[in-house]
Amino acid sequence: MEFNQLQKDVKEENGSQHKAIVGRNNVFIKHSKRGGWTTFPFILGSMFTLTMAAGGWIGNLIVYLITKYNVKSIDATQVFNVVVGCMSVFPIVGAVLSDSFYGSFAVITVFSFVSLLGITLMTLTASFPSLRPPPCTNKFPCDSPSKIQYGVLYTILGLACIGIGGTRYTLASMGADQFEDSNSVGIYFNWYFFVFYAATVLSTTLIIYVQDNVSWAVGFGICVVCNTVGVILFLSGKNFYRKNKPKGSPFTSIARVIIAAVRKRKVSSTNQEYNYDINDKSTIVPSDSFRFLNNGALKIESDGSNTRSWSLSTVQEVEDLKTLIRIMPLWSSSVMLSGLVGMFNNFTILQALSMDRYLGGSKFQIPASSFLSLDTLATSITICLLDRFIFPMWLKLTGWSITPLQRIGFGHVLNAVGLVAAALVEVRRLHTARDHNLIGLSIGTTTIVPISALWLLVPLTIMGISQAFLFPGQISLYYQEFPTSLRSTSTAMISLLVAVGFYLSTAITGLIQNNTSWLKDDLNNGRLDIVYWLLAAVGVVNFGYFLVCAKMFRHKLDI
Repeated sequence: MEFNQLQKDVKEENGSQHKAIVGRNNVFIKHSKRGGWTTFPFILGSMFTLTMAAGGWIGNLIVYLITKYNVKSIDATQVFNVVVGCMSVFPIVGAVLSDSFYGSFAVITVFSFVSLLGITLMTLTASFPSLRPPPCTNKFPCDSPSKIQYGVLYTILGLACIGIGGTRYTLASMGADQFEDSNSVGIYFNWYFFVFYAATVLSTTLIIYVQDNVSWAVGFGICVVCNTVGVILFLSGKNFYRKNKPKGSPFTSIARVIIAAVRKRKVSSTNQEYNYDINDKSTIVPSDSFRFLNNGALKIESDGSNTRSWSLSTVQEVEDLKTLIRIMPLWSSSVMLSGLVGMFNNFTILQALSMDRYLGGSKFQIPASSFLSLDTLATSITICLLDRFIFPMWLKLTGWSITPLQRIGFGHVLNAVGLVAAALVEVRRLHTARDHNLIGLSIGTTTIVPISALWLLVPLTIMGISQAFLFPGQISLYYQEFPTSLRSTSTAMISLLVAVGFYLSTAITGLIQNNTSWLKDDLNNGRLDIVYWLLAAVGVVNFGYFLVCAKMFRHKLDI
């Protein structure tokens, strides 16, 4: 028997025997299979640490820009909106790259290193004063960053948010690809959301506390360590992952239908044959809705033997695009909602900076950005209560389940209620500022008003509960209604919704700032309460738009 190749019989419990070949450098076992629960700790471990790294710097970005870069408060919220929008756009780019060209493993690896580079450079800006403008100490106006300092900052922010955006959702879908049965996939996603929310809460409390009370450099350094550990954990599972080959982007089929329909817009469907997928045995005629798209699946003489090209699509691809078009009005009704949430989060941080953040009579001061973790905590607790107790009890008492559309609608209502609560808190804050003669001061920054920031718990809790209705409801609706070929794109639509919403909030904030005196860098001299009332009114109007879209919406099974 040769040294580099030994054969041995392995007897299993059922008496069958398999042969294994043990080589000098490798061991090959027949019938071995990658994926499954073996990959679970690698994927969720890397997910946890990468989310910790992301939450640690993005969660406190507004405060960092105000205190270290002397950026005006409203301008800092605008920069934050653009960064979050960028982070929400790149998951779609990551999904296209992984589905069409390189696969999930390669995309996650590259983007996680890009994220690490960005956060490392961010740590350098906190460590070297030359990369920032001089501190603003008892002088007004403060020195603004130079063009070079702005350029370095924006480059760093770009690298960091591109890296995070390219890994978060791609990592989630790769984890689901490790399992074959739907039950295991469901358990995986339950753990995925738990880990995501847990990491978010920890990063927006512990890491932000270190940044505010110890050192920005140390806080960002912890983010670097977390990102590094995440990369190591992910790469450690390389030999255990099931790596699916790129299948092609679903957006290609959408573009093919549109181009083919435009090219054949003058072709009559009379006596023409439709093109069906080779694996589709059905011969149903395309639906009458959006009939002009049906021409994209018409087979004419010039198509030859091609079954799929830029001048010929399949009936299934045409129907998939129609389904996507039908759901877009409902999707658009949530864009404004996302913008309202983005503005609420930004203004809440500014409010917290202007309020008493000490806990009781102690010397412990809650970081302003950590208040948003209460929103996330309320969302997590509410989701558990809804899924484990309230919804099952409702089903038992009434005999029917809450639909995704009803869940989203209730989230709309709570969103408007949360904005009303925020307006009332701001009215109380301004009243206290007026009583203490803190209005009309011109010192460039907001003076601390002697009112407890714990009042912000009320609107934050209501907004968190609204997200518990909205987010799962949107995912369920899109997953049910999206075509099978576009099922993986349904979660990316949530990300795109957030991106468009945050860019919209940037435009709305700029519009209010340029045309009114309500938004001031010193909140005591502005009327943020009126802004909140305006946003609540917009939320009510948007809810009416949602009701119209929901009434007109035709479910996939009803067509």
